[in-house]
Amino acid sequence: MTAVTGDTGLQSEVLEDLSDARNYRRWLAGLALPHLGEHPLEIGSGLGDYAAEWIEHLPRLTVSEADRARYEHLSTRYAGHPVVSARFLQLPGEGPGPVHSSVVSLNVLEHIPDDVAALRNMASFVQPGGKIVALVPAFPSAMSRFDRMIGHQRRYTRRTMLAAMTGAGLTPEIVRYVNPLGLLTWYLSAKALRMIPRNGPALRLYDRGIVPVARMLDRVRSPFGQSVFAVASV
Repeated sequence: MTAVTGDTGLQSEVLEDLSDARNYRRWLAGLALPHLGEHPLEIGSGLGDYAAEWIEHLPRLTVSEADRARYEHLSTRYAGHPVVSARFLQLPGEGPGPVHSSVVSLNVLEHIPDDVAALRNMASFVQPGGKIVALVPAFPSAMSRFDRMIGHQRRYTRRTMLAAMTGAGLTPEIVRYVNPLGLLTWYLSAKALRMIPRNGPALRLYDRGIVPVARMLDRVRSPFGQSVFAVASV
């Protein structure tokens, strides 16, 4: 079975701590939204914070988790919701067939040892012509102690992301770097200072001071960035 790796307790703690990074979350949710279609499936929904950004724009949304505790949280948070349904899902996972307009995964593929198999499995949930939308951390040189603690198997480049998608039989449409300022900040905080991302003054400064500038600069394509954003058709 293709499993998500890492300290799940630490992953949940970090998700809780980073829930205050509202500007950053809205930015990433906005990148994905135009590609989601009428009924996306989110893989690795965590605490459901990205779903909260999407639900007012979608008629249906399925969120999923492979971690039992986070799945229970999702089920409770969205119990009875008219738009959102939750399911427990590990990759490879069996579903009702290609019923979704897209599959979206934000900071998930880097946890999975066989990312090509995971992408191929994601495609089995998507209607022909639908999309696979992914965001992954960029540049192997940025691999830090925190990356390894949280279970990151790799960091990507545009080339390796393209290779994974084509290897899964997908047709890449967008593969680009996002947030060059974030990468420079990451080299300092996570690599040089060995910091673990936590809620607090530094995160609030980054979210309120740097993210709006980084989002504005994102209009100009950069040869590097903190993440790779990718969209491929099935």
